[in-house]
Amino acid sequence: MSKPWKTLIIDDEELARLRLRRLLSAYHDLIEIVGEAVNGQDGLEKIEQLKPDLIFLDIEMPVYNGFEMLAKLNNPPQVIFTTAYDHYAIKAFEEDSVDYLLKPVEPERLEITIRRLEKNNRPGVPDLPLDSLIRQLTVKSERKTLTVKIGDRILLVKTDDIAYIQAEDKYVFLCCLDGKRHLTEFTVSSLEEKLPGSFLRINRGTIINTDHIAEIRKGFNGALTFILKDKENTRISSSRRYGEMLREHFDI
Repeated sequence: MSKPWKTLIIDDEELARLRLRRLLSAYHDLIEIVGEAVNGQDGLEKIEQLKPDLIFLDIEMPVYNGFEMLAKLNNPPQVIFTTAYDHYAIKAFEEDSVDYLLKPVEPERLEITIRRLEKNNRPGVPDLPLDSLIRQLTVKSERKTLTVKIGDRILLVKTDDIAYIQAEDKYVFLCCLDGKRHLTEFTVSSLEEKLPGSFLRINRGTIINTDHIAEIRKGFNGALTFILKDKENTRISSSRRYGEMLREHFDI
């Protein structure tokens, strides 16, 4: 029997990493998890350090996204993409990925991927026809609502009505134009992947709806302050970590 695949998990969402690690534990004879990375830069460093045969790679991450990270590698390992964004499918295939898993990763779907690895059992050209890849993907329309549970009721909040999303301690709130705040079970990272392109993460715990920006002001150390059109005219500052990306996005 060949040695197991030395495997690195790269995802900025801790819960996603924990879930994948738990699911992969059922295949310990084929998969040896040698480490985890929390963003594209960390991924580059861990790949250099650990020399994995295989990576499970999220796409939307801070610093460098999955594709940007791969572009910086001369000899990338085999790649299995994991993301909530199915519109990245063709791009993932062009990167010669072994497979493309939609979040949340389901055990039955992961088993198909593992069996494909077992069949190859070595780094090489992935056996993944394009039409097969496309058939596996769930066609999703742009999300227009988010669900909020209130007791035994489920409230549908229109994404157009959300001014910003704010994490406070262990809780995440949908903050609407009318000043109402709704507690949600989603994490900020999962919402970043689910929401339309008008939503933009500006710091670790905040996503704003760019359709509802009234004004942008430059601050110290490259930070930006966003004044929103909600009832409170909320002001939220970006972190330096996101500053360069935001300046490029708004061309300022």
